[in-house]
Amino acid sequence: MMGEQGFAAQERTAVLERMGREHFDILIIGGGITGAGIALDAADRGLKTALVEMQDFAAGTSSRSTKLVHGGLRYLKQFEVKMVAEVGKERAIVFENGPHVTIPERMLLPFHQGGTFNAFTTSIGLLVYDFLAGVKRSERRRMLDIQATLEREPLLKREGLKGSGSYVEYRTDDARLTIEVMKEAVTRGALAVNYAKADKLLYDSGRISGASVTDRITGKPYEIRASLVINAAGPWVDTLREMDRSKEGKVLRLTKGIHLVFDAERFPLQQAVYFDTPDGRMVFAIPRDGKTYAGTTDTVYEGDTAHPRMTAEDRAYVLQAINGMFPDVKLTVADVESSWAGVRPLIYEDGKSPSEISRKDEIWESRSGLITIAGGKLTGYRKMSELVVDRAVRELGRLRGQSFRACRTRHIPISGGNVGGSAGWDAFVSKQAIAGAALGLSPETARAWAVRYGSNVERLFAIATRSMKNATETEAALPIEVRVPLLYAMEQEMTVTPSDFFIRRTGALFFQIDEVKRWKQAVIALMSEYAGWSAEQERQYTTELDAYLYEAVTPVEVEAEPGAVKAI
Repeated sequence: MMGEQGFAAQERTAVLERMGREHFDILIIGGGITGAGIALDAADRGLKTALVEMQDFAAGTSSRSTKLVHGGLRYLKQFEVKMVAEVGKERAIVFENGPHVTIPERMLLPFHQGGTFNAFTTSIGLLVYDFLAGVKRSERRRMLDIQATLEREPLLKREGLKGSGSYVEYRTDDARLTIEVMKEAVTRGALAVNYAKADKLLYDSGRISGASVTDRITGKPYEIRASLVINAAGPWVDTLREMDRSKEGKVLRLTKGIHLVFDAERFPLQQAVYFDTPDGRMVFAIPRDGKTYAGTTDTVYEGDTAHPRMTAEDRAYVLQAINGMFPDVKLTVADVESSWAGVRPLIYEDGKSPSEISRKDEIWESRSGLITIAGGKLTGYRKMSELVVDRAVRELGRLRGQSFRACRTRHIPISGGNVGGSAGWDAFVSKQAIAGAALGLSPETARAWAVRYGSNVERLFAIATRSMKNATETEAALPIEVRVPLLYAMEQEMTVTPSDFFIRRTGALFFQIDEVKRWKQAVIALMSEYAGWSAEQERQYTTELDAYLYEAVTPVEVEAEPGAVKAI
């Protein structure tokens, strides 16, 4: 069960009221994967923890990635040996603690005549990768000849093909990973709330002591006081540093990446492929749930941080890359079902060239005591969080003489992760499919819920049982496979808007966009009934969802972005 304070959408106000009354050891600003990881580690160590996020949880970078918990193979090309070793080892930890949101997937790395890779460099690179990342024996690299490569993926360009390397990456749902980490933090005592914007930092005698926060749903302000404030705002890190008057030296440089989604009938990829392009960049093409998605671009970005958009140039670049590596598919603009764009907050230092922008994470502490975590990767969130909380407990020890336990998150399953680890995963899913069928659900629906929600599937079964017996007219307008996840999302995942549900709780806007269009009005009606929205709120949230649906398929033609498809 959740901690003393729950995680339902209807409890947001109660959570904020409590935050305004009490004093915390740490206040975290930012509800992406880094903030969620810090909240989990801090709460588990016994720190009184509060977290605020100005949008929905994971609404920034943490729902807009390539959706891989990967070992950073690309960084071997840049000789980032330490980073490969660190994130490779963290990848295994993320998988064991949350098998329901992390799926091992064989990746093919083809090499062609004149390309970036050849048999020797691929073999050596993957061998070093296996060693640095501590890859287990069953997942280590395999070298394949031309015939074996084409058997794995017949769509590959045959002209100039010399063979391939095969290695394992871990596919994830980045937003759900973030939500599950946040839920586990709440279970262990953290308070967390979305749509709460830190408008102003508070100080006592020159030392930061909290933040003035506005509930963006009600407009009500709150003052939240804490001994330490941690800036985990991702792309908005420098905005908080400006508030703190400590933005100096190293700063963020945002880069943008986009991904395109196609129906598997038009792009019937058999397995994931990681390939190089004529300009030397690397692109992923990954099958998922009857779709295939591909990306990413890597461009300097100076537009709206909250709403990065795909440009026509971005789309053309990815289409060209796909058609170059898979010439028989002949994809066009009309084949793009959906897309997403995201920004990466990378660390930039004055005087360095764009090619020197770092993918590493760094921790800074200002003169006022504001602790900032910047940069980093999805895969490394747990280790980043550990380093931040280590610093926080040292500071609390200095300020108050208080001590806390050491980090234990290496061995803490995230919410939904109590399935017996990766070894017990398949048996768990099979068991839940049978259990769901016994309740009257189809085995396919029960299995799908078990795969998405892990050990929390029992909560969905309970909601399903309740809803099948006592469904309101508005609930009954939705099929049970939509209705129950929606009720669960509102009751136990602090889902406030239809966009929260369709984008970050289910990913449906990216991978089932026709289903979103089909059920959006019924979902909005049920959410409105459940939350008691005003007519204005219903119009606002409908307009927001319609805008996301439009943006998923419609590029902007002009964007304030230097070097629209220029690699950095």
